[in-house]
Amino acid sequence: MPANGPIPNGSAETRENASLMPPIVGINFGNSYASIAVLVKVLILHDKDGVAECIANEDGERQIACAISFQGEEMYVGNQAKHQLVKNAQNTITGFRNLLGKKFSEIPQATLSVSAPVIQHPTLPDTPAYKVNVLLPAPSPLPRTTSNTPAASQVATPRSEPIEAERFITVSEVTTIFLSSLLKSAEDFLGHQIVGAVISVPSSFDDTQREALTRAAEEAGICVLQLLDDAGAVAVCTSTGDVEVPTDRTQLVVDLGASSLELSLLSIREGLAYILATLSDSSVGGDEIDSKLVKYFAKEFAKKTKTLLTVAPSTDPQDKRAEAKLRLAVEHTKRTLSASPGAATCSVESLKDGLDYTGSINRLRFDMEVRPIYDKAYAKVKELVASADIDLLDVDEIVYVGGSTCLPGLDETLSEGFAESVITPFRAGTVVGGGVGDPTTILARGCALQAHLLFSLTHETANVGRAFVRGSELASIAATSRTIGLLVPQEGAEGYMGGIWIPLVLKETPLPCRRTLTFDVDVDGAGAKVGFEVWEVKEGIKVSHVSPPKLDDEEEDPMEDGEDELEEIKEKTLMKEAYLMSCTLSPQYAVKGKTNVQVQVIVSSSEGVDLSLCEVSKDGFGEAVTATVPGAS
Repeated sequence: MPANGPIPNGSAETRENASLMPPIVGINFGNSYASIAVLVKVLILHDKDGVAECIANEDGERQIACAISFQGEEMYVGNQAKHQLVKNAQNTITGFRNLLGKKFSEIPQATLSVSAPVIQHPTLPDTPAYKVNVLLPAPSPLPRTTSNTPAASQVATPRSEPIEAERFITVSEVTTIFLSSLLKSAEDFLGHQIVGAVISVPSSFDDTQREALTRAAEEAGICVLQLLDDAGAVAVCTSTGDVEVPTDRTQLVVDLGASSLELSLLSIREGLAYILATLSDSSVGGDEIDSKLVKYFAKEFAKKTKTLLTVAPSTDPQDKRAEAKLRLAVEHTKRTLSASPGAATCSVESLKDGLDYTGSINRLRFDMEVRPIYDKAYAKVKELVASADIDLLDVDEIVYVGGSTCLPGLDETLSEGFAESVITPFRAGTVVGGGVGDPTTILARGCALQAHLLFSLTHETANVGRAFVRGSELASIAATSRTIGLLVPQEGAEGYMGGIWIPLVLKETPLPCRRTLTFDVDVDGAGAKVGFEVWEVKEGIKVSHVSPPKLDDEEEDPMEDGEDELEEIKEKTLMKEAYLMSCTLSPQYAVKGKTNVQVQVIVSSSEGVDLSLCEVSKDGFGEAVTATVPGAS
């Protein structure tokens, strides 16, 4: 898009609320696409924070391609720049985010095959840069003077044509130009200056890359409130949405970007997120899915036209141009396959040698083509979960990030080993339309919500704000290693625990923490006492193999050897690990052999445990019984 443009269109309600919006935004800065989110509703009367939604730029784009293109004297940013890859690839820059903060010598050779060539900057040592051709305005000519005619003493010569020149632009400069366009789009939309932003970063970014991104953003005029890890943005967004999810849950974040697969495993306890494990793999990415589609349609084109088309990779200039056209076209094909179970088309005018092409592929065929990519992603998920020393059954929720994760086939593959109760955007129905689980907007909306939180904290106390600074002592926390719970022993009780087990503090809960729970207990009779034990337990998975049940109308085949394939059955188990304390309660308000009991447990940062038990009745609370286990000194 050109640098200047009209204010983007918005709904009447959005424009009416524009003056109420806080002057902060959330920015998802990906390697392929970016998006901007703001709080579009502020319900002051009801004391609500608002709803975060992605806004459109001047061209009506909510998903803005991370691309910059130079065409003569014009510079394009966004999807218009990406379309320049067909005819003006040598002057179009894409995929620059992942190069931020890296030296030229650190960039793998495989990364150098971007549209505009990545080269060593001619004057800056070991600095990656791009070389593009631009048209510079010609210098103003000197006026021509005549000696005898005063009125004609200042006669200008005709203006010269612009001069073609080579321009060397660093990765940081490209990032600054792109972020500047995002800032302008946000300010045009809101109608006032932006005073701060939270920007998403992948967990694989090191401190040098984070510093480079911060510098580029500040040079673009953006006050960076926080660089928020992608997993953190997801946790913020999913913890404040309308979809009902357990307050305490283990969350798997699957970020399938264009160039890599980023996985994060989070323990979310009462809104606090604790990272259990992360994994990054550059061998799996959305570009690989595009390459599969490009090869499929190139093969179909060759069959129909008897014209050879070599793609992914391509070396011939005609083939390179055809591949660029196909890659732009298959983006629409993937979106159609994500939204519809039927077939999707791919149409390209003058694909090669002036020949047009129109082909189609159904979802079944598509899933067969990209199944190896799905399987590799699933293998990496299992590797991540195993590294955290948990099982797939322990995962309560799967969240997807990136447009490639909108594909139903990927969800079907990844959900195979998880519990049937696992929550995914497909099962919750929030995978599209800007819902809580929309993979294309979730990071930007999470950043906007975090920005609003930080903006409000700056007006309250600086000490709380320090908890959001990377490396701060307030951000370094411990977590419980085992689940702490209450056991009500019962004679003859079956199972591993020997009584009724009530979990209080789940494992991987950030410390310090406080939990309060109310439940019913049985009372044998008047004057009876109820005993409670507090344990740390070890959670495990019991695996058994059973023969599948035979249907009533199923006949035995005499040719079979009688050995059926066994089914693997998994179930969660609990084992007593460490005894902490016990206490006894004398109920005074039992009704029909039952009474209400409220328990409060506090676990300190040193892992000390304070327990308080009391009976609850319609008249209030009974006398509390307390017990304590000191923590580490």
